Order: sequence, then structure tokens, then C-alpha cells
Amino acid sequence: MPQKVRIALDAMGGDVGASVVIPGAAASLNRHPDTEFLLFGDQALIEPQLAKHPAMKAASRVVHTDVAVGMDDKPSQALRRGRRTSSMWLAIDAVKKGEVGVAISAGNTGALVAMARFCLRMLPGIDRPALAALWPTMRGDSVVLDLGATIGGDAHHLIALALMGSAMASVLLDLERPTVGLLNIGVEEMKGHEEIREAAASLRAMSLPQLEYIGFIEGDGIAKGAADVIVTEGFCGNIALKAAEGTARQLAEFLRDAMSRTWRSRLGYLFAKAAFRALREKMDPNKSNGSVLLGLNGIVVKSHGGTDAEGFAYAVDVGYEMVHYDLLTKINQMLNRDGGALAQAQTAQEAVS
Repeated sequence: MPQKVRIALDAMGGDVGASVVIPGAAASLNRHPDTEFLLFGDQALIEPQLAKHPAMKAASRVVHTDVAVGMDDKPSQALRRGRRTSSMWLAIDAVKKGEVGVAISAGNTGALVAMARFCLRMLPGIDRPALAALWPTMRGDSVVLDLGATIGGDAHHLIALALMGSAMASVLLDLERPTVGLLNIGVEEMKGHEEIREAAASLRAMSLPQLEYIGFIEGDGIAKGAADVIVTEGFCGNIALKAAEGTARQLAEFLRDAMSRTWRSRLGYLFAKAAFRALREKMDPNKSNGSVLLGLNGIVVKSHGGTDAEGFAYAVDVGYEMVHYDLLTKINQMLNRDGGALAQAQTAQEAVS
């Protein structure tokens, strides 16, 4: 009998908590019936939602806590007040104890990063975690990271992101040797700050068998799908993500206004309704919900806090695939292959400096 994929859910996380988490997880369960859930949160709020989804109820166990991390809590406050007792901490701790393969939360991003780092610790050779997600592009999906787990980063950090992102791309995109590009203000080698130029020189000198470094990529290269993995530090990555999500909503609003302006445009919309529906689905940020917190000794997935049940279901799908295809083992293999990729990076950095 195939082994079950066990997932811990912070049922209190996000803007509305269990009323989105439970139906979202139930939708993912329909796609992945070999899933079991460990739900952490207020039982009085969880049980009525489970009653609406019998299959989800049968596949779940509830662990009660009435302590939830607020969306506005500072990470330090969340660690002090919510450590050991909050639904977010307990979900992450279940990963540490080996009770589940992944924890998923739509809660406060800063608190989630801080708690996950404190509870799970970092993988050897990795200094800081990174948020990585699938980004829809003109040529399919790309993995983009860091989307805001931390700010800034030296060359060593950028190289670690390239390695971890490549491991994620190999899992989700089924690629043997993903292409990798560094996000920069230009494609010329002299462009950008010292850290990114140093990372580029090292990646080129290393010539790793597990990834193909293709050079710098400008901002418009993300949408073009210029590389399978696009690497940047968290400040720029988060701005790029929020700008893309805002642009998608803006274009959808422009289309809606244009199609309802005159009777002719309304008639044209009726003829092209299926095409517009397909476009709307392509541009829907919920379809790409679910960022993986990489670099930890365990798997944690962050969902958008304001997502709906459908969007949360996609985050659960990502968590399922990360466990099913053993992302953590693949990352370790990437980092330790051929004497250790990060050790090679250090040698390459010394050679080019």
C-alpha cells in the first residue's frame, strides 16, 4: 500500500482562517486522495468546517489550540507569545518531530520565517531561508526566489539560492538540468552590484552538472520565462512579485471596463467569452499560490494570507508535491554532489576575487 503524504495545516492562519483552510484542503484532497492532515487550531472553529467536508474530516486529526499568530504581529512578538502553543508553531513542530512531511500556513510571513528557522534550523552550508514559487511565464512556469523571506545577500547566498531553486525546478518542472539566471539591471557582465557580479563569475567558473547558468536576466525576462530558475535577493524579489500581482489585477479590471463600455463591446465579449475566461485564469494570482520556504531542515509552504479556498488548495498541492517527490533529499543531493556544491562555490569565489 502506498505511503500516505501527511500535511500539517495552520488552521488559524490567514485573513479568515479555518473557513478558507478547510475547504481549500478538501479541494486538494480530491486531487490527492493519499493525503492525511493534522490540523492545528481552535476546535470550535474547525469542526463545523470539517462537517461540511466528510472526506476531509475522515482524513484529518485536530489538535486544539486557541493561540493564533496575528497578521500584524512582529516576528519577535510571535516567537515570544506563540512559541510552543500557537497553531503556526505546532504545525512547524510537527515537521520537526517527523509526524508530517510539510507544514502549510497562510499566516504572518515574518513570523512563519522566524518560527521555521528557529524550530527546524538551517541545512548545512545555508545561512538564511528563501521563499520560492512557481511563476507563470510565456513559455511555461519558472521557479523564482527569494520572494521576500530575507533582505539582501552576498554571493554565497545567491549561489545557494541557485542550487535550491534548481532542486525545486527538478521536482516541480521535471527538469534534469534547469537553466538558471540572476535577476539584474542589465544583461552585460559589468552591470549590477558587486555581490551579483561575484555570484555570476562563480557560477560560471563552477560549471555545475546539476544546473546550467545562462547569465543575467532583466526584469522583463521573468515574464518571458528567460530561465527555468530566476534568482534574486528577497527585497527585489518581493517587489517583483507584488508588482506582477498588481499588474494582473489591473489588466483584468481594464478588460472588464472595456468590455462593458458599449453595446458593441458587450456583444464582442459574448463571442469571445471563452477566450477571456482562459485569459482571466492565466492571470489569476491564486493559480500560483504557495511559496516553499527553502534552506530549512524540513519543508514549510507559505500561502497568501488573503487567498480564497481555491487559492489555498493550490498551496496544499505544492506541499503535497514537495513531499511526494522528496524535495528535501534532492536539495541535499544538490548541495553535496561532487564534493559539495557550496564548497565548490567558495573555491570559485576565491579564484575569481
